[in-house]
Amino acid sequence: SSTCLPSAANCPRHSRLGSVGRPFEGVGVRIVKKDARDQAGEILTRGPHIMKGYFNKPQATAESIDADAWFYTGDIGTLEDGFLRITDRKKDIIVTAGGKNIAPQPIENQVKTNKYVSQAVMIGDRRKFPVLLVVPNWEQLEKWAKIKELIWTSRAQLLTMPTVQAKMEKEVRKQTEGLASFETPKKIALLEHNFSIERGELTPTLKVKRRVVDQQYKALIDSLYAE
Repeated sequence: SSTCLPSAANCPRHSRLGSVGRPFEGVGVRIVKKDARDQAGEILTRGPHIMKGYFNKPQATAESIDADAWFYTGDIGTLEDGFLRITDRKKDIIVTAGGKNIAPQPIENQVKTNKYVSQAVMIGDRRKFPVLLVVPNWEQLEKWAKIKELIWTSRAQLLTMPTVQAKMEKEVRKQTEGLASFETPKKIALLEHNFSIERGELTPTLKVKRRVVDQQYKALIDSLYAE
């Protein structure tokens, strides 16, 4: 661990839903934005909780801790009214071909609040626009399909039906209303199976490995940009 102690925490008297709390006394936290118009930026912290450096790795130390002892956490977030929010990891930030920065996790998490969605992953690094790979919540989707009197022999067949594709697109669009144009997924692809640790798509803590998913479904993703 690069920080020996936590930098912030919520407590009974001072807490805010969705934040990691207020920084502790004696702990410095600041947000460095790439662009003044950005809402979020990289979280920097300094104080007695920060290590002196990486053992026998001066280059790595210099890349992580600047001359003023600020540690670059690699986390993206905001500091609002003294409360720190972590929204993404810097390495997961998508930079489109037009140079726009997109933090995908908040968007994915919002899409996953829809009852018809099980998993969602945004792709779009160095591409013209972002797209979304979506795994349906099969219990909900199949229940809906029965009400609509659809007939199918496999889930893969169900996903090819225009009415099902339109339904899933409608549900996803509900969750992306209000996003800026550049960060709104322009196209959606439906996947039959959930991502898995065994296929290398998830970490042991069940976080999606975006680059692995990008490679695993390259042909499908490329087809979204070819159409």
